[in-house]
Order: sequence, then structure tokens, then C-alpha cells
Amino acid sequence: MSSASFLPAASRARGRRRPSLRRLAAWLAASASDRKAAPWLVIGFATAHAVLWTFILINLKAAQDVHMDVAEAFAWGQKFQLGYGKHPPLTGWVAGLWFQMFPVADWAAYALAMATLGCGLVICWLIALRVVDYRRAFFVVVLLALYPIFNFKGFKYNPDLLQLVTLPLVVLAYLHAFEQRTARSGLWLGLAGALALMTKYWVLTMIGAVGLAALIHPDRLKFLRSPAPWVAMAVATLAMIPHLMWLTEVDFVPLTYAGDVYGLSSRAQSAQLVLGYVGHNLALLAVPVTLAGLALGWMSWLRPSAALARIWSRGANAGVNRSQALNIWIIQIVVAVGPPLGGLFFTVYMKTDWGISLFFLTPLALVAIPALRLHKIALFRIAAIWLLLSLATLVASPYIAAGEMAESPNAASSYGARSQLARELTQEWHLRFHSRWAVVAGTTEVGEPMTFYSADHPAPFTPGEVWSSGLTSLEEARRLGFIGICDTSDGRLPVCEAWMAANGKDAEQVAITTQRFFRGHPGPAISWKIYIVPP
Repeated sequence: MSSASFLPAASRARGRRRPSLRRLAAWLAASASDRKAAPWLVIGFATAHAVLWTFILINLKAAQDVHMDVAEAFAWGQKFQLGYGKHPPLTGWVAGLWFQMFPVADWAAYALAMATLGCGLVICWLIALRVVDYRRAFFVVVLLALYPIFNFKGFKYNPDLLQLVTLPLVVLAYLHAFEQRTARSGLWLGLAGALALMTKYWVLTMIGAVGLAALIHPDRLKFLRSPAPWVAMAVATLAMIPHLMWLTEVDFVPLTYAGDVYGLSSRAQSAQLVLGYVGHNLALLAVPVTLAGLALGWMSWLRPSAALARIWSRGANAGVNRSQALNIWIIQIVVAVGPPLGGLFFTVYMKTDWGISLFFLTPLALVAIPALRLHKIALFRIAAIWLLLSLATLVASPYIAAGEMAESPNAASSYGARSQLARELTQEWHLRFHSRWAVVAGTTEVGEPMTFYSADHPAPFTPGEVWSSGLTSLEEARRLGFIGICDTSDGRLPVCEAWMAANGKDAEQVAITTQRFFRGHPGPAISWKIYIVPP
């Protein structure tokens, strides 16, 4: 009898598993490092992440309607314009194209958000390849997939989320132009900058950081003496001319919107918001950084100082392009420090979500430290952590959704049944007029969900909003007829009622109450004052 037969069955099973795991780890490292296989590995990973997290979000948000920002982007996409009052047009254009291919449903909205993030992951991998070797680049991609911005907090498609495609494109084009220093590379940089500016003006923070990196980098004169930066600026300006003309025509309403909504008078309040912004984003970044430390061996991955100096002196041999790594470090430091300081100095209302688009370079900035030793097994560990956490979240997601609703059953903003209201109002309009419901009047929190959930997709009109989206007008609403909605639980109810009384004198008034039930948990019962104005 062989000696192996005396081993316990569990020990023999572990022995069989270890070679299998080693082979899997070796295959993953080989695929991530192979020039031909790596693109397919990354695209496959990004696709798997997007699909898996689409299903997770469907479960997590099953008790809720889509977020107001998502409904607003859908509404913008119903009419392709050069701007939508609050923001430049790219968010609406993308949503419009997406929902021409997919049904107007919650799952498609979450799929749009995750498809956006999946594209961002692939672009970030292309950025990483200009800074680090293939193995490190794949590690960066998986770290980003573990960053809560690319999963839990990526549930709402809006301009902030779309920046995770357009801003990586800017950085990628800049790194390419910095290396090539040709007119063609400047052309791509200019187009990328214009595309980013068509997403949200907040991208000026990243564009400014790229400009500072170009001025601070030791090789700045090589870049500045080339045609690349000057062609980029010229192309970006030319590409923005149609939007700039629109801005002039609407009297710069997006800037009015920003000043009215985000301007502050109290420096103490500004300081409090800035601290909240910094703390929130540091907490989010702590997740991938901690998990990276786990995958790399509990943070015991830095060489002694003498070895560190030797590796730094030959950074390229350590799998790092030292010149491009310096660009990444400068850009990330500037966008990490600049906005909070600007918020304090100008007393700006700093929203925590403004950090969504500013820290996608952090994992790369850390992995690009030449002293970091990235063994093959680290790729397997980080991928396994991603898979286990994602699958665990998928299994737990229905219970998380039910638990959240049970804890906050009266959260009207989350669990108010606006989709139910949209269906009921569509039916009411058809019963009366046998025609399409064309216009809905109400606050953004109410009007845009009607546009999303009604089969007629009525154009939203927000009374008293000086930064109108331009999707319709009061004159058009009066001509086509409209349904006005006032939320009785909203503190702005008197203002809403006054506007309806002044602009819907022939309106039929109806009272409707909606309430959502999910897994036996009741949501808030919301009473709506409805004003049906005939065509």
C-alpha cells in the first residue's frame, strides 16, 4: 500500500486543489502579461463586472424607482440639443442613443450605468499600459472594480458617472501626446478635451491638472516646443464652438444654475462641507487600498530603503515608466488637493459626489510606485477577492434591499411610488383626451420620473426654473395641454399650488395617493394634487 493512502481524505483533496489553484493563478498571470491575450482578458473582465453588477443593482434597487438623475438624463435624451440648462449635452445624447436600443426599464438604466463604468475600466487599463507593465495594469483594473464608485455608488447614470469615460480619455490622450509630441496626438487630445467639456464643466479640474502636469514635468520643454499642446487647444476650441454659441443664446444658464445652487455665504458651512467631501472620498478609497494590501501580502511589499533607491534609479526595469508615472502622480495630487482648497477659498457648496470622477488614477498612482513588488499570485488574489465579494453581494442583494426599506419605510425620496403615479396619470389622460400625454409640469423630483415611466414620455416642464432644460415651454404646455403635479409632502407645496392656479385655470383637479409594497414592507403613502389641463 502506498504512503499516500494513509493520508486523510481532506488532506488529499487539499493537495489536489492547490495545483489547480496554482495553474489558475499561472494562467491568469500569463494572460494578463501577454500582449495578445491581455486585451481580451480585460474586456472580458470589464464585461463580466458590468453584467454581474447590473444584476446586483436590479436586486438592490428593486424597492425603488430609478434615481432622479437617471430619469433626467433620459428626459434630455428625448430631444438632442446643444445643452440642457444645467449641463452640457453629452449625458443626454448617450442616454438618448442607449434607450433607442434598449427598453425604457429600470434594468436598462442600471445596465447603462454599468456599461459606462465597464468602458471606463478598459480605458483606465489603456492608461495604465503607458505607465506600468501588463501585469500591474491588470491589477489596477481589478482594484478599480473594487472601488465603490465602480460598483455600489455607480448605480445612477448622470454627468458625474459619464466623466469616468471622458476624463480617462483625456488622461490617455495626454499621455499619448506627451510621448509622441505630434500634431496628430494633439488632435486626439483636443477632441478628448472637448468631449469631456461636453459632459460637465467640472472636468475643468482634471483638464487644469493635466495642464499643470505638462508645466511641472521635467520634460515640459520637449512637450511645449512640439505642436501637440497647441494643436490640442485649437482643436478643443473649434470643437466647442457650437456649444459656446448655445451658451450665449441661453445667456449662460448653466453658470446661473451653478451659482444659484452651489454658492455659499458662510465660510464655516463651506469648511464643514469640504471636510465631509474629503472624509467621504478617503473612506471610499480605503476599500481598494486595503484590499490591495491584502492581495499583496498584508502591506509587506515595500523593499528596504536602499533597494528602493536602486529600483527608483531604474524604474523602467521595475515595470514602471518613470516619466509617465510622474505625470500620473502630479495629476492625481492636483485633483485631490485643488478642489477642496478651491471650495474653501470660494466658499463653494462641495458635494461629495463631485469626487466620483477625480480619483480613478489613485490605484495606478500607487501601483506605479517602482518599489512595489507585484508577484503573480497577487493577481489571482485580487481577482478572487473581487469575484467572492461580487458573488456574495449578488446573493445578499435582495435581503439588503428589504432590510433598507424596513429601516426607512417613510423615505419618500427613495420609496415613493412615482412609477405607479406615472402609469395612473397616463391612463387618466388617455381616458379623457384619447391622445398622447405631451407635457408634465412639476418639480424635477416629480416631472422627470413621469417622463421615464409613462409610456407617452411627456416632456418635463419645471415651473419657475430659470435654467430650463429647453425640452418644452410654457407656451407649448398650454397649447398641447399638460398634467401638473404637486407633492403634498413637499415644503414647496404652496408655491406649486400658486403656479398651478395661475397657469391651469381650466384644470380638472384630481387627488391621487400612491404607495409601494416590497416583500411585505409598505413604503410611504404619498398624496398628490393633480391638475389636468386640456389641450
